[in-house]
Amino acid sequence: MIKHFLILVFLVSFSGQAQDIFGQWKTIDDQTGEAKSIVEIYKRDGKVFGKIVSILNPEVKDALCLKCEGEDKNKPVLGFELIKNMTKEGRYYKNGTIFDPEHGKKYKCRLMLTENPDILQVRGYIAFLYASQYWQRVKER
Repeated sequence: MIKHFLILVFLVSFSGQAQDIFGQWKTIDDQTGEAKSIVEIYKRDGKVFGKIVSILNPEVKDALCLKCEGEDKNKPVLGFELIKNMTKEGRYYKNGTIFDPEHGKKYKCRLMLTENPDILQVRGYIAFLYASQYWQRVKER
């Protein structure tokens, strides 16, 4: 009986760890279906952030954020922190922002794992309008 209980506790704790958004994700363009970059999602000071850790197209690996403003203007896109200040609310991560360095636009953001824990729904909002992308978990690199 105790053995079965311990196995159950292990499985529940393992599945809970596999069900979070932290780690690396391959970004997929919602218009073209093209894989563009790898974003690492991590926690810092109790909030969730994400930065670009790899650019998949070798022709733009050294791209600068020309459309960024302030201190981010003309900085490399590689290493750019595009997801900022997300907090967990139930199954969603919200109350933060996502920045599109390609178009120079900042959006309110919501992150959520889909039914498949290896697919992350990334939704950007302006007022009541939104666009969604579905990023794929990177298992090994």
